[in-house]
Amino acid sequence: MSTALVILAAGKGTRMNSDIPKVLHPIAQVPMLAHAMRTGAALTPERTVIVAGYGADAVRSAALDEDETALVVLQEDQLGTAHAVDQARAALQGFSGDVVVLYADTPFLHPDTLERMVDARATHDLVILGFEAADPERYGRLVMQGDSLERIVEYKDASDAERAISFCNSGLLACKSDTLFSLIAEVGNANAAGEYYLTDVVEIARKRGLRVTAVSCDESETLGVNSRADLAAADAIFQTRARAELLDLGVTLMAPETVYLAADTVIGRDTVIEPNVVFGPGVTVESGATIRAFSHLEGCHVSQGAVVGPYARLRPGTELAENTRVGNFVEIKNAEIGEGTKINHLSYVGDASVGAHTNIGAGTITCNYDGVMKHRTTIGANVFVGSNTMLVAPVTLGDGSMTATGTVVTRDVEPDALALGRAAQENKPGYARKLFQMLRAKKARKQKET
Repeated sequence: MSTALVILAAGKGTRMNSDIPKVLHPIAQVPMLAHAMRTGAALTPERTVIVAGYGADAVRSAALDEDETALVVLQEDQLGTAHAVDQARAALQGFSGDVVVLYADTPFLHPDTLERMVDARATHDLVILGFEAADPERYGRLVMQGDSLERIVEYKDASDAERAISFCNSGLLACKSDTLFSLIAEVGNANAAGEYYLTDVVEIARKRGLRVTAVSCDESETLGVNSRADLAAADAIFQTRARAELLDLGVTLMAPETVYLAADTVIGRDTVIEPNVVFGPGVTVESGATIRAFSHLEGCHVSQGAVVGPYARLRPGTELAENTRVGNFVEIKNAEIGEGTKINHLSYVGDASVGAHTNIGAGTITCNYDGVMKHRTTIGANVFVGSNTMLVAPVTLGDGSMTATGTVVTRDVEPDALALGRAAQENKPGYARKLFQMLRAKKARKQKET
């Protein structure tokens, strides 16, 4: 049976106190919406429908960045969860498989939980996701009879016996498409809020004699984010889990609690991560590398045996080959660094290609931007770039070439050549003593005047 996802992402999130739609606030530097979409992608859905509302244009952009085939529909008025799902009706026209309804602000759902819901759908018409709550007071109770879900009872409406139930409703469900929309068509809004609640489909399904059940998951999977405090707590949970996974995979984290990971960070075993390292999106570090303290990496690839930092910054497009060395206060952007090459301190290498076993001296800068356009620098293999060299792109240093300290390179350097471009030094005997005397006398006059 084919599957479609309907992800509810229409709320503003008033408690977030933000102009940004709630579902676009990040956990591990990825919007909550993307977390939900990635979890749902495990089902290989035939269609993914995002129901947007507040900030719909921004939500649409984020959804398409994650999956360019996603369909984004608009819930102009937020009239409840059943009303939100109903906005996907047209987008699912002609689809006859199962629909799984997710919430974009519930980022920790496991793919295997969704798979169990879909498996349960094979023998039931409607599947609800539930969980055993440590503190169930505020949740709706799932009243079960064997594997049959009899009804959902809100706490305020529950009897003492029903309040003793700890199996609670998450709000997520799976149902055949035509069945789901026919159930939603019967949902009313005769309640204090005047809203159409998705949970009402359970009662309607039971009255029709349909088979309804509930699948259980761990409570942590159902954690919702409704405030900045919730967001911080959710991010902390993600970081704790991700660090534990890395440790289990054989990565050394010298001070785990100080390392910040992105949702897609990949690190190979026997890599050492020193304290206070930040990983932005799109980072892969191969086995046996070392990332030293206070470094920041984003959108880069670090090969085996490389050493980065301390205090290094690798920006998007950086490719470090095996056994490279990138030292303190070095920034690299959109550049390929060859095997065994060293850029040990105080340099900027941007929009560049650097060959193998080259040495980039301290204070070297690739001058890649002319105020309008970016230009590329090409440095060959076995090149020695002297300290404080300015490479005014576009420019090429041939294999085996050298630049003298303090050189400004404005034209290509052929292989094995030395580039020397600095003003001739001239020494003036006795001038230092005379200059200091003049300056001290000037200072004394100013002090006397004041």
